[in-house]
Amino acid sequence: MHGRRVLSPVLLLGAGTGEATCGILYLAGYLRRSGIEAFVRLYDGDPSENEVTRSLEALVARVRPRLVGISLKWFHHVHRALLLARTLRKIDPEIRIVVGGNTASYWWRELRAFDCIDHIVLGDGELPLLALCQGDPSPPNCVTRDPDGTPRRLPLAYVQGATNSEDVYYSHFNDIFLSHQDRHAFSGWVAPGKGCGENCLYCGGARGNQKAAFGRAKPFLRSEESVRRDHQEIADRTWQLRYDFSGSSAEFLQSTWAGVDLSRHSCMYFLWGVARMELIDALARTFEHVHMVLDIGCFSEQQRHEQMRRGLLKPCASDRELLELIDSCRRHPNLDIEISGIAGLPFASAATLEEEVRLVKRVISLDCVVGYQRLEAQPGALVTEHPARFDMVTEARTFTEFLEYFERREPGEVTVPMLRFRDAALEEAVQRTSEHVDALAWEHSDARRRIAINGRTRLLNTAPSTLQFKLGDWLGAHRVPAKVAQEQVTVIRSVDGTGLVCAPSVSPRRFTDPTLDQGEDGQLLLTTLAAFEHPTTVASAVAQLGAKVKLDPRSAREVIEHLVDGRFLQPA
Repeated sequence: MHGRRVLSPVLLLGAGTGEATCGILYLAGYLRRSGIEAFVRLYDGDPSENEVTRSLEALVARVRPRLVGISLKWFHHVHRALLLARTLRKIDPEIRIVVGGNTASYWWRELRAFDCIDHIVLGDGELPLLALCQGDPSPPNCVTRDPDGTPRRLPLAYVQGATNSEDVYYSHFNDIFLSHQDRHAFSGWVAPGKGCGENCLYCGGARGNQKAAFGRAKPFLRSEESVRRDHQEIADRTWQLRYDFSGSSAEFLQSTWAGVDLSRHSCMYFLWGVARMELIDALARTFEHVHMVLDIGCFSEQQRHEQMRRGLLKPCASDRELLELIDSCRRHPNLDIEISGIAGLPFASAATLEEEVRLVKRVISLDCVVGYQRLEAQPGALVTEHPARFDMVTEARTFTEFLEYFERREPGEVTVPMLRFRDAALEEAVQRTSEHVDALAWEHSDARRRIAINGRTRLLNTAPSTLQFKLGDWLGAHRVPAKVAQEQVTVIRSVDGTGLVCAPSVSPRRFTDPTLDQGEDGQLLLTTLAAFEHPTTVASAVAQLGAKVKLDPRSAREVIEHLVDGRFLQPA
């Protein structure tokens, strides 16, 4: 390396939960294939600052990282990313700390002022992060620091496209995770492509910001071979696959599935615009179950068309096209449809609010799920930057305003800054309609899941996956004391992904973790599931639980109903 100081091992952290952090898995595989020992912690769920400190101290002690990368994909993780960076700096001042992702790229000027951050990766991260790890003094796409501490932005020289991204794919899943729990937190996300060619007024990741932050003028599909490698790496390690890209065709995806059996997997596909039946048919033929989310912008056709006419919204289906598509999808019994839209978009009126309610009721009558939320303020989105153009006001616009909002947010809260109408009467009407639609959607969703049970109801344990691990392997050796590391845990997944982790032999007095059902509670759940190994009436199972674990009938019914709600038990 010509005298350069190589930074390895590397620890990559998600600042937040869910799909927003999956990019670090692509980064970790890329680094591993380039000779850098990389590890990931995908799930970031510590509820308090003290627990963040304890968790990071344990991680640092185990990995001994020379560099830590923090994923700052979305804006609502900015406070969390800075908390992780500050905590790491206190734990070991010698660790080089790097942040990257869409939000880091957008707010790089503000983030460079924080001395807990050494480097900011702008845009695509694979080659820049590898250059940092290899000690390159001029890593592309990076905001770095001169020896005197002065921030210095280097050129945006690495821009992924269809012809230079073949070496970006999932790999080394057996090596990069530090616990089975973290690996099981992976949602099965696959990125068929990158970028966006639309300029929706509400989105911070629209075409203009993609060009500014990533240097990418238009979206692209990754090579078929790279996406096929993703599927080959993860198919045996996840029960579902999730996608979010408008440019994928049935032909493209089928080529990337070649040689991989997905017939027992579930699939969730987020479609940004008008869906083609060829793609929907291919999904339904390939997967055991498909949940397809169709984004129609908003539920008012008049409002939707006005925004498209002004170039403020991606192409979306008309009401007629949407209803025809739903009807065509009925030929697939393994396909569920969710229709998604945003409330409170510009150009709302009494007439558009009535349209929203009518379409929502129509969609619910067809037994489709409704996804509905008020317009949130996203940094860089047109409506956030210029709310007055749309006679609106925003709860946050600048970096400082967003950061202060999330700093004030109570632990566990998931709120974000919102955009509201300046006209008080219109705002009140929009909010009233939003609450009404929310109630309709929740009532329908609850009715779809609700199962009325009585003593004669025959139930069956339908959990498709039951696995056993040593506690130290499940939570990670860095989190579990040696005295309980060999204790067994049973990990159970329901048909829709809900999980139970039962550790009946681990008394909370010896060790406790909020993700575990421990001691008697864990044993009770396992005993109840065992009672329904074959189709069994509720009354018979209640009697068994009374005889085996001395549980009174009322408590036994409560446990059974809990497992029914989680879809571990279903009607036989």
